[in-house]
Parts: sequence; structure tokens; C-alpha cells
Amino acid sequence: MSIGFILILAVLVLGGVIATVGDRLGTKVGKARLSLFNLRPRRTATLITILTGGIIAASTLGILFAASEQLRTGVFELSSIQRRLRKTRADLREARDEREQIEDELDQVRSDRATAKKQLTQTKQQLTETNQSLKTALSERSRAQAERSRIETELGKTRNQLATVSAQGGRLRSEISQLQRERGQVISERDAQIRDREQVIQEREAQLKQLEVQQDYLAREVNRLERESQVLRQGNVAIQRGQVLSTAVVRVVNPSLAQQAVDQLLREANRSAIQLVRPGTKEQEQIIQITKLEVEQLTQQINDGQDYVVRISSAANYLIGEKAIQVFAEAVPNRLVFRQDNVVAATSFDPSMMSDDQMQQRINLLLAAAGFRARRLGILTDTVQIGRVQNLIVFIDKLKQYRQSIELKAVAANDTYTAGPLKVELVAEQNGQVLFRTQDSNGVDSQSLEN
Repeated sequence: MSIGFILILAVLVLGGVIATVGDRLGTKVGKARLSLFNLRPRRTATLITILTGGIIAASTLGILFAASEQLRTGVFELSSIQRRLRKTRADLREARDEREQIEDELDQVRSDRATAKKQLTQTKQQLTETNQSLKTALSERSRAQAERSRIETELGKTRNQLATVSAQGGRLRSEISQLQRERGQVISERDAQIRDREQVIQEREAQLKQLEVQQDYLAREVNRLERESQVLRQGNVAIQRGQVLSTAVVRVVNPSLAQQAVDQLLREANRSAIQLVRPGTKEQEQIIQITKLEVEQLTQQINDGQDYVVRISSAANYLIGEKAIQVFAEAVPNRLVFRQDNVVAATSFDPSMMSDDQMQQRINLLLAAAGFRARRLGILTDTVQIGRVQNLIVFIDKLKQYRQSIELKAVAANDTYTAGPLKVELVAEQNGQVLFRTQDSNGVDSQSLEN
């Protein structure tokens, strides 16, 4: 039998005993007609009964309190316990909310990690496809080079530039493959180094893509020069297709003067055309032809008060003695393309591993890349100027003294606008430090590269 049942039985027995004693005591007091506190006998009996009931209740509570510590605590500390319980429940709810928030953040982190892995897989697949496309392009280029074996000297120069670009592309692909192999070997223990190598790979891939674009451009130039050479063999070409007959940077503040500026450019183009197709003649007849709609569109375009580079160019190839020259007009905003010291093009090589001709060829390729990028960004002139010839010779002599790989950059010598020309300085760097550079000059013996 448990202590609870014993306690209940003891309370019942004690209550019964005390009630019996109280009843008998009340009966005796009533029969004896005793009086307490000057009360009547009946009142005294009632008082005895009340006292007996109080004794029963007190003894019951005393037994319960003496036997059960939990009861004492519940009766006397119930309010404090309830307050602690409410606080504990609030803390529990807060802890649950924090746990749910942490679980949500953990799910998000897992999702981001899965997304990153998927993107990495896609990037690797794209790299593989790009390499395959490059191999196909190189194969097609080799066949094309075999068919162009009889091109004239100018075409041969372009092929040399194309071959150099392809060699540099092969070197970059080799560097990318080497970096990828090294990344696979140390990926488990050098996460930081892997990130650095991936950055280098991305830079090499960007250079490779730029060289591929240059390669495509040079291939198109070969085809264009082939067509031009065919035309040259068929007759005496005085004006070539796209040749600029007149150009100027104009700003029309007063819209009513726009037509006057256009007419002036057309007159200059007409004089240039006459001098080219009819050398030695003094006639000033109108031989260029342009539609009225083109003139109106050009006039409306340049009358907004902004700087524009306006050019009048030949629409086709024309021979000496032509009586009519079809031209077209174009106007582009004369915006800032390169700020001074902006990098236009860059390459790297080891001077100790190259001959003088190879070094000169690499510099020519760098300048060709600078001219190519300048045209892509909107510069209208095809000339890249590199300063004084004497400074260039001194620069090349300094290059020959180095026996380690250096980085060669072509930087803008001054602020260059759409109207051009692009004037550059050559800068040699090693490990991010500038070693030396050509000094720009405005002298008459400046050298330029036609692209």
C-alpha cells in the first residue's frame, strides 16, 4: 500500500475520532448545561462543535503539510512557480523560433551550395565546348592558309600576324590545361590557392577569347585584302570602297547652321574625289552623289549641340576617270574612349627566348591588337601612334636585357576620343611593378601602325 493511501486513511480515521470526541463533548456540555464565556448552554455546545470542526480541518492540513513537501510548495509558492513556468514557456518558444530560423538559414546555405556546384559543372562543360570549337576553327584556318599561298606581300604580313595570334592562343590553351591539372592535384588541401588559380584561368580565357576575336577579324581582313588585290589587278583604283573623302568634328549649337556644316563637308569630299579620280584637273564640277534623304537625316542628327565626328566616305571602288562617285555620310558622337594611362592591349613574353625579329613581331601584334580594340570601341581612325622612333629603339634595347618573363602593355598616352587618333606608350612590367616605358613625344618623327 502506498504512502498516499496510508495518509488518506490516517486523515479519515483521525477526522472520525475527533468528530466523535467533539460530538460526545458537545453532548456532555449540553446535558451538563455548561456555559463558556457567559454564553447560553446551547451556544456553548455550538461553539464546542465549531472548535471541534476547526481542530479536524487544522489537523488534516497539518498532517498533509507535514507529510507532503510538494503540497506545501504548491500552496505557499504557487504564484512564484506559475511566474517561472510562464517565463520558461516564453524562453522555450523563443528557443524554438531561433532553432527554426537557424534551420531555415541552413537550408538556404545548402541550396546555395548546390546551386554553386551546378554552376561550376556548367562552366566546365562550356569550357570543354569552347576548346572543341577552337580546335575546329584552327583546323579550318589551316586549310584556308593553304589556299591563300599566293597572296601579295600585304596579305603575307596579315598571315604572319594571324599565325602569331594562333601561336599565342595555343600557348594560352597550354597554360590553361596546366593550371587545371595543378588545380586538380591540390584541390583537397589548398582551397585558397585554387581560387587564385581559377582567377588566372579566367584571365587567360578572357585573353584567349580576345585573341579568337582578333583571329576572326584578321581572317576577315585576309578575305577583304584578297578581294581588294583582285580589284587592283583588274584596273587602276583611285578610290577604294569605304575610303574617307572628308571628315571633321562638328558641334552645331544653332540648328539652322547644321545644313551649312554638312554642305561644307560635302564640298571638301567633292574636291578630294576630283583630285583622286582626275589628278591635275582644275575643274570643280559636282561628281559625288548622295541622296537628299541621307543629307536630311545627317542634318537632323547633328543639330543637338553635341560633338559629332562626321565622315563622308566612298560607297564603292572607283577607277581613275570616273565621272560619278557615290558616297555615304556617317556621324557618331565624339565621346571619350580611353583616358590617359588606360590599358588598351597587353601581352607577355620572355625576351631571352626570342630573337629580334620575333620581339618586333610581338610588338607589332600588340599594336595590332590595340588598333583592333580601338576600332571595336568606336575610334574612327585606323592609325595607332607609338611616339618617337628613337624612344622605341631604346625601349627594345632595354627589353633585350631581361632574362625573365615580363608583361608588355600598350597604354593610352593621352585622353582619346572617337575622332582619334589613338596614341599609345609601351610599358614593361614585372610582378606588377613598372620597369620602364617609352616616353611620348609630339615630334615629327612619330611612328604609326596602319591596321
